Amino acid sequence: MNTDNYCPLNYTMNLIGSKWKPLVLFHLLEGPLRSGMLQKKVPEISNKMFTQTVRELEKDGLIARKVFPVVPPKVEYTLTARGKSLESILKALDQWGLEDLKK
Repeated sequence: MNTDNYCPLNYTMNLIGSKWKPLVLFHLLEGPLRSGMLQKKVPEISNKMFTQTVRELEKDGLIARKVFPVVPPKVEYTLTARGKSLESILKALDQWGLEDLKK
């Protein structure tokens, strides 16, 4: 990709700028989570939107999905190294929100 005429912030926002992506990524900072538990940590998200969000994050290489061959099916999500590299950004946004809510 030629980066001469491309805005880095625009690139980043295209990766994580939806309403739900930062929340999913933030909760995975704690470690791997099963699909149902991850979705419970973002209670406002619909099933359809959750599925779309994790698929996009997986496609962009920010999270990894592991399917366990058991019945009932068990799916676990974890951050990739690329996803973990967003930790300081996600924690800074969380801290800013905490401080702003106090005002």
